[in-house]
Amino acid sequence: MISDEKIARINELAKKKKTEGLSEAEQHEQKVLREEYLSSFRSGMRHHIEGMKVVDPDGKDVTPEKLKQIQKEKGLHNRK
Repeated sequence: MISDEKIARINELAKKKKTEGLSEAEQHEQKVLREEYLSSFRSGMRHHIEGMKVVDPDGKDVTPEKLKQIQKEKGLHNRK
């Protein structure tokens, strides 16, 4: 998970970019921070989705086979 300080810095750089522009060093820092943020977000989302079970209105498990296989490989297939 990305720290609150890094998120604040991302926002600070975004605001500065709109108002006065960024130096090359700041542009590079912004790019690195954004990549770190996106990587963290994607990892968290992937973890969340891999733990899901999809159930239809009748209560039947309709979790896609691809997801079931991922869960099985990670030892998550017996989760309720």
